Amino acid sequence: MTASVRTQTLLLALAALLLAGCSQVEGGGTSNAIVVGGDDDGYHGVVLTEPYPVPEQKLVDTDGGKYSLATDATKPLTLVFFGYTHCPDICQIVMSTIASALNRLDESERAEVDVVFVTTDPARDTGPVLRDYLDQFDPAYVGLSSDLQTVIDAGEPLGVYVAKGEELPTGGYEVDHGTPIIGVAPGGTAPIVWSEPSSAELAEDLHKFLADGGIS
Repeated sequence: MTASVRTQTLLLALAALLLAGCSQVEGGGTSNAIVVGGDDDGYHGVVLTEPYPVPEQKLVDTDGGKYSLATDATKPLTLVFFGYTHCPDICQIVMSTIASALNRLDESERAEVDVVFVTTDPARDTGPVLRDYLDQFDPAYVGLSSDLQTVIDAGEPLGVYVAKGEELPTGGYEVDHGTPIIGVAPGGTAPIVWSEPSSAELAEDLHKFLADGGIS
């Protein structure tokens, strides 16, 4: 497979994933275009030649404090995922992948990476619900919420589509949302995105990112 074909294939896969959530998205939605760097960058994830701007919206953490991804994500790398605790499939898989990847790092490396989970279902994901969910993976993970429109606005510059889905026969509902893992660096930019990586691939990228001091 040539480099151009690999790049095109990756673009198509990412575009599909960003518009797919725990239920199928009807009618699409807006998201930033993915711009892919060269295939020789050494990362399994997608290095953005034009990093995403990180939203400044003040969200609410599980303790009731204010948290902005633009100013409070101060570690060398913060992994951000938009999902919800009632998600029937992909959210649990992604969070488990992140947790497993971090367990592959040594203690000093793990201390340089934060994990932030932004709920796309603020009506049901209260602070205690989010905290209980995230504690299954690591009590250090940050859980954020706000009203749905603020969450939608926070996801848009990061290329993450969010919308309330259709009601289920059981009386509940699904939430449509993109499922990338966004890598946020200090200074308010997101230079790298992952789409369904294995835990080993994500761990390799985290190690490289930290060893290199970021993406130049």
